[in-house]
Amino acid sequence: MPNQLPFAFDVPSVSELTQNIKSLLENNFRDTLVEGEISNVTESRNGHFYFTVKDDGAQLPCVMWRSTAARIDTELRDGQQVVLGGDIQVYAPHGRYQMIVSLVQQAGIGKLQQKFEELKQKLEKEGLFDTAFKKPLPAYPFRVGIITSSTGAAFHDIYSTFEQRWPAATLYLHHASVQGLNAAGELSAALNYFAEQTNPVDLIIIGRGGGSLEDLWPFNEEIVARAIFNCPIPVVSAVGHEVDYSISDFVADARAATPTQAVVIATPDINEMRWQIEDYAASIEHVLQLKIERYRDYVHRLAHSHALLVVQEKLKFFTNRVQNYTDKLQSRVNVLLASKTSALKQAEYSFHAFSPKSSVEAYSGKVENLAEKLRNRYERVLSAKSIHLQKQIASLEELNPKAPLERGFTRILQNGKWARSSKQFNESTSFEIEWKDGRKTIDK
Repeated sequence: MPNQLPFAFDVPSVSELTQNIKSLLENNFRDTLVEGEISNVTESRNGHFYFTVKDDGAQLPCVMWRSTAARIDTELRDGQQVVLGGDIQVYAPHGRYQMIVSLVQQAGIGKLQQKFEELKQKLEKEGLFDTAFKKPLPAYPFRVGIITSSTGAAFHDIYSTFEQRWPAATLYLHHASVQGLNAAGELSAALNYFAEQTNPVDLIIIGRGGGSLEDLWPFNEEIVARAIFNCPIPVVSAVGHEVDYSISDFVADARAATPTQAVVIATPDINEMRWQIEDYAASIEHVLQLKIERYRDYVHRLAHSHALLVVQEKLKFFTNRVQNYTDKLQSRVNVLLASKTSALKQAEYSFHAFSPKSSVEAYSGKVENLAEKLRNRYERVLSAKSIHLQKQIASLEELNPKAPLERGFTRILQNGKWARSSKQFNESTSFEIEWKDGRKTIDK
């Protein structure tokens, strides 16, 4: 550059300029707060965290040392909207500035907390938190509705705890988003769904795992609180970890610190029930054994008491007396039976001695001869009478007034009488014509 004039003052080096910038920034931007969205979170092998906080127009590199991360115990995730506090530092070797983070807070936490307190006071004044409206949980719920995300860990925890603690229950999962803009509407719709069933469940568990106030905010929405309050089915709220409370916790019929604890407070332990049954069975057996021993002793005392001995002696006396009468009666019966048997044998002998059997056999031949003669005589008489009867029938057939009708002739009747000649027929009087198959009246 032969034509360029030399500078009339000292020109700092890159290191000197960078040092000036470093001094200017680090002295004027100490304990600085900034709000933005976290991205590109990485953790080094030493436990330090490197990430960027950004908005629509700019971004700021950030570092959080391991000691700070251990002290504040906050999980950093991409997409979080946070407020960071710390010092601005210039890293000269790379010519870049960054924030050394010493404080991390959820962005907008103050506004959400204020809104939470306002809604809590409003609903509390309306009586939604009153214990008088809280429904008792069923002792043995066999149909349980679960309202949570179908892809979250909460349902897995609830399901596995039911399997271990109360496998007799049938679970009905209704998926609903548990964070985001649509979550409150889906949660209230799920509550209304269970409330409108014709065969309702015995209990509803609504909840999710822990998270920030922003993550749990759908359970602080008024629409969800009123849906829980109006639900005719007992509701257990299981939102977040033990330190987290939501509006749904205050409105619900019971509050559980975690989804797992919701199952514990809502169901009996089947193993404890088995142990109780065994204890009850042992107690009953012991009581029955004591009663048996007591009544056995009582019966033994009665058996050896003086009153029972007197009764036994009387019973023995009357038993012997009855036996004596029985023996006498049996003896008399035997004597009478022997006498009657002897008389019967004598009568049988007499009957055989004077039996008409021989006479009957003698006359039986005569009777058979007479019977044969009688049969012959009967057949001759019957034959003669039959011939005579046939002749009489033939004569009657010849005299039958209706015989000509059978041969196709007719006859005329007047006043019920047969007009046998023209002289007997009166032309001025009605008459009947008779055929073999009927009559017809001719009126005059």
